[in-house]
Amino acid sequence: MKMISQKKAIILLIIISIIFLTFGIILGEDLAQQKFPSIGSEEINSDFDNDLFWRVWASVKESYVKQPVDDKDLFYGSLKGLVMGLDDPYSIFLEPELAEKFLEDMSGSFEGVGMEIGIKDGRLTVIAPLPDTPAFRAGLRSGDKIFVIDEKDTSGMGLDEAVHLIRGVKGTTVVLTIWHEGETKTKEVEVVRDVIDIKTVSWELKENKIAYLKISHFSDDTWKDFKNIAQVIVRANPKGLIVDLRNNPGGYLDTAVNMAGYWIDKEVAVISKNAKGDEKEYRAQAGADFKHISTIILVNQGSASASEILAGALQDYNQATILGEQTFGKGSVQELETLSDKSALKLTVAYWYTPLGRSINEEGIIPDIEVEQTEEDYLQERDPQLDRALLILGGEPLEQLEEE
Repeated sequence: MKMISQKKAIILLIIISIIFLTFGIILGEDLAQQKFPSIGSEEINSDFDNDLFWRVWASVKESYVKQPVDDKDLFYGSLKGLVMGLDDPYSIFLEPELAEKFLEDMSGSFEGVGMEIGIKDGRLTVIAPLPDTPAFRAGLRSGDKIFVIDEKDTSGMGLDEAVHLIRGVKGTTVVLTIWHEGETKTKEVEVVRDVIDIKTVSWELKENKIAYLKISHFSDDTWKDFKNIAQVIVRANPKGLIVDLRNNPGGYLDTAVNMAGYWIDKEVAVISKNAKGDEKEYRAQAGADFKHISTIILVNQGSASASEILAGALQDYNQATILGEQTFGKGSVQELETLSDKSALKLTVAYWYTPLGRSINEEGIIPDIEVEQTEEDYLQERDPQLDRALLILGGEPLEQLEEE
């Protein structure tokens, strides 16, 4: 009993020290660090028997049928369970290996299939496959529900586990059982993993001097590439500008905020509100180089997070017409804290609101002009959303287009 008591004391100290460390970095943001008070066992709700954890721990260690039981697995499993108790798919505890992979995803180059996933309506869902990646070439689309990953049922599966199962070494295959909206049954899709090197910004000058700017992700190099391309677009003096945010799952907040400044100058681009009701405004830093260029932003259900922030800001200031389909609705703020053992805690700490106070979370951004791109359009390589935007900026009367 004395040995169990010593182990109990040591593990308790470790858990308390890890769970209640100060939050550190924020993905792409410079929010102030937040301190959390130390919490002793006497401050935990007295309705609960605080010794239950240790009773369960001891029972598992002594009686579980597969022995020996690894203390590390139990320890990390207990931290995962603690965060899962929030019932928030975006709040997760990441073991060291998964934490490293999560940070790699933001760097612009990694090995995997090239898609962003989330939880929608209680089911693992493809937010967006990134362009020209194995996921995209395999036919995966925004909104596809993933029921099985390599014969493992995804019911109740956390995002971190799903990412771990889907990612892997270049050349290996992952089999996903997916359901696509409008189909009557699921189907298996084999995806061969590859190195995903994301080129996040590209542009071209289309007919009638309409500039077309595609932003596929907000990662490490996006802001630098965007600024360089923006200078070229301004020199081209286009008649109009199309910003394509379709299937852009988001990424760094500060990049989206500063991009918004190209239209709204230094106005408020987005507002966060935490559990206490405290609000923080995020203002762009860049000058309004695109302010006087007629702009249409293309969105769909794969446009999420930072994409929704950019689209919502320009919509609120009447600096762009939003065209396409309602966006994903990922409007929550996560802080990422890297812990002492290289594990990480990603925790939802606030929700995003547009400058006019519209909630992004679960609501998404509703287009000013709704244009659907169907599965048949995909298969036939038709793009009615881009076609409509080109017609509008090319001089077609908007009223006539809306009547069609």
